[in-house]
Amino acid sequence: MVPLAFLGVFFAWPVAAIVGLGFGEGGVLRVLGDGATWDLVGFTLGQAAAATLFALVAGMPVAFLLARCRVRGAGVVRAAVMVPFVLPTVVVGLAFRALWPDGGVLPIVLANAFFNVAVVARTVGGLWARVDRRAEDAARALGASRPRAFTAVTLPALAPAIGSAASVVFLFCATSFGVVLVLGGARHRTLETEIYLRTVELFDLSGAAALSLLQFVAVVAVLLVGGAARRRRERGMPLRVEPPRRPTGGEWGVVAAAWLVVALLLTPVVGLLVRSLATRDGWSLDGYRALAGTGERGTLAVTGLDAALNSVRVATDATLVALAVGVLSAVVLVGLRRHGSWFAETLDTALMLPLGVSAVTVGFGYLVTMDALPGDFRTSPLLVPLAQALVVTPLVVRIVLPVLRAVDERLRQAAATLGASPWRVWREVDLPLASRSLVAAAGFGFVVALGEFGATSFLARPDAPTLPVVIARLMSRPGQLNSQMAYAACALLMVVTTVAVLAIERLRVPSGGEF
Repeated sequence: MVPLAFLGVFFAWPVAAIVGLGFGEGGVLRVLGDGATWDLVGFTLGQAAAATLFALVAGMPVAFLLARCRVRGAGVVRAAVMVPFVLPTVVVGLAFRALWPDGGVLPIVLANAFFNVAVVARTVGGLWARVDRRAEDAARALGASRPRAFTAVTLPALAPAIGSAASVVFLFCATSFGVVLVLGGARHRTLETEIYLRTVELFDLSGAAALSLLQFVAVVAVLLVGGAARRRRERGMPLRVEPPRRPTGGEWGVVAAAWLVVALLLTPVVGLLVRSLATRDGWSLDGYRALAGTGERGTLAVTGLDAALNSVRVATDATLVALAVGVLSAVVLVGLRRHGSWFAETLDTALMLPLGVSAVTVGFGYLVTMDALPGDFRTSPLLVPLAQALVVTPLVVRIVLPVLRAVDERLRQAAATLGASPWRVWREVDLPLASRSLVAAAGFGFVVALGEFGATSFLARPDAPTLPVVIARLMSRPGQLNSQMAYAACALLMVVTTVAVLAIERLRVPSGGEF
């Protein structure tokens, strides 16, 4: 009941309210009849498709290296591709803005692909490591060239994973907010940024609700496609763990391409660090020192350091809530799957919905609904942590669930036979075996919550902003000091994220989930 209640109050209710608002005031028909809406849809889908293609092309060599190759530095590659995925969107936007000061369509596409190379590498690499290598070796023995063996044998086996990864990447790119807001400005808008504009600046609630409904329909369609691909991946063929081996011949070219992808992923990161130190007068730490103040001409209501501390507090609260709900959900799913319950698949899909539905839509829904809770919950300091926990919970489930499923059921049965209660079985059997994944899920959830921008930009109070909200405000105001502070704050967030990812990689277990 706890996961269902959490999803019902903090996800289903706000989203349903947005749907009702869109229909109730006639906004849907008005928006659907506007040609500008379809221009927005076209640009949203077009940039998402282009970014998905870039991510697939860049992610496949990395997936091969991680799945098939025993080379030095593979751990560095694994961590390097994961860092962009958990970086705050506003940080990535500013990193690409340091390379393309004027923004544009190409930076938007590349930034969205930059985020999602890890999704392709992890999802495809996870299956690739378990595809029987003997079929490809047999094709080579029969005279097929290496490319022919790959396209005729390996690629069809990887198709379900590629389809699943492509659907997830497309979903993330279509609902991208911070990147488009920073790099697109007023010239290039997607459904996500248009919802934000109509809500915050135009106060066109019915129009924003109609766009949210349109986006929600597209999200559900993509999730259904991704779920079908994931089921094909799980049931499509017998798998076995293939140990990595040293590359031979042309495989070294693929390894070189993977390292080139890593170098390209690090380019915006290095550019951001350089930009945080560069001023008109040379190299300086002025931006970092200025974080102790409120910016040029009092741009901020609080100091940058206060915003950083508030970000840590909010992310900690969100992580604790997400761990509680996520672990309970994983335990329930394991129990239901043992009995073959159809409800397990339904609950699993429901838990993933917040990961795909626009954070801006959810934040907008909170503004519409949360006043009905006791004490007008819209002004509560708990609202932002709960919104962030909604985003983090699916990630916790995806990390912890595979580990709990891998626990030998006979261990639980033996403990129960010896008189242990269900709680003691969990404490003595499951918890020790899943402890590393729980710590990794906590670290992963913390860095994701720390950089959450979409819903937080709606909900954070002016006197208690988070660091990503402060960064966006600094970049929207003139003044060199404001710009330097924004880049310095981005650099600090990036360093924290990188350290967290490196620590998580040390705790990673072979069956440690999709992320």
